[in-house]
Formats: sequence, C-alpha cells, structure tokens
Amino acid sequence: EQILDLGCGTGELADQIKSSGAGVIGVDSSPEMIAKAKDNFPDITFRVQDATALTFENPFDAIFSNATLHWVTDAEQAARSIYDNLKTGGRFVFEMGGKNNVAKIRRAIEQAAHTEGVGKEYSDDHWYFPSKTEYATVLEQQGFTVQDMSYFKRDTPLVGQDGMENWINMFGEQLFGNMPDAARIKVIEKAIELLKPTQLTENGWIADYVRLRGIAIKME
Repeated sequence: EQILDLGCGTGELADQIKSSGAGVIGVDSSPEMIAKAKDNFPDITFRVQDATALTFENPFDAIFSNATLHWVTDAEQAARSIYDNLKTGGRFVFEMGGKNNVAKIRRAIEQAAHTEGVGKEYSDDHWYFPSKTEYATVLEQQGFTVQDMSYFKRDTPLVGQDGMENWINMFGEQLFGNMPDAARIKVIEKAIELLKPTQLTENGWIADYVRLRGIAIKME
C-alpha cells in the first residue's frame, strides 16, 4: 500500500507506517518540521504541503492524519483535498481534537485576559474542534462514506511542574493575538491559578483533551 501521513511533523509516525511494510510519504505545512523529518528519517520522502492543497500525481490507498486537522480551519477544503488524493476504495484514517477539546484551558485564558483588561486581544478562531455530527457532515458532503467515528475524553498528563505553562506557550500561542508581552505573562499566570483546582492533581498537570477519531472511505 501507498500511504500519505498528513501532518507528519518530525516523522516518527511515518517511520512506524514504513516499518509495517507500506510505502509512505509525509507532508506538513511547516518547513521546519519537514527539515527535521528529513534529518531523522532520510529514507522516507517528506514534502512541505498544506492539507487544503495536496498535489500528487498518483492517488493513495490511505491517508492518515494524527493531531493535525484541528489546526486547519477550512475543513471543507481539506476534506476535498484528501478525497481527491485517494484511490477509489481508499480510506481516510484520522484523529483530531473534538468539540470541547481543552475547553477548560481556553476558558481560563479568556477569563484571565478579561481580568487583566486585554480580553479584546484574546482570539480562539485558529482551531477547529468539531462534533461527530459536524465532521461526519463535512466528510459526507465531499463524497466520503463514514465507516466509523468515535468521540471521547482523553485527559493527558503534562510533564513537569511547569507543564501547563509550557503547554500554553507551545500550543496556545495564537490565543493571545496581539497581546503585549507583559500582559501575556500576567494572563498566563492568572490562567494557571484558575486551572489549579481542576487540572492540577497530586501527580501533576492534566490537559482536558477531547478527541475525534474515525475512518472514512472513498467509495466512488
């Protein structure tokens, strides 16, 4: 089989796919990620491509995507791009953030921003966290037959005493919009205090992940 790893990052999952005996190509919109993937796994083909504009001469038996499509706000165009690059009978296998993913973290940051007087700078429009029904509709409108889809909570431990702060700085950067650096620091500090009662356990910080996982088939 020929498989596309969509949103391959630094290539670890593409390498696992290759080790199963399949042919694999990895794509990511980040040139930095692709450069690292090429260094890590020089025997795999990696390319910089956007999920909404995949361009391949030959269609794939399957397209796999993990933790990527919630960063793609044009879900319809991404689904069309995926569909167009699959063989008839090919499958799209994915996991992404679902409805209410990291809702507690997002609410805490928004509340902290308003408390600090910079609420207008808060922006939560760079993520796409659909429900099962919403995403199934997106896929079906592009021609897919949804074979299976599950929606589940997956609380995720964050490493270290500064795990929540590190998570916010790594994944929540765009939530702060054009917020000045000084205000951003105060907002993060306030948000962490707001999150302690629910997200800090005796074993460390927990991120309130909610995931959407499924398989869709291109029947025609």
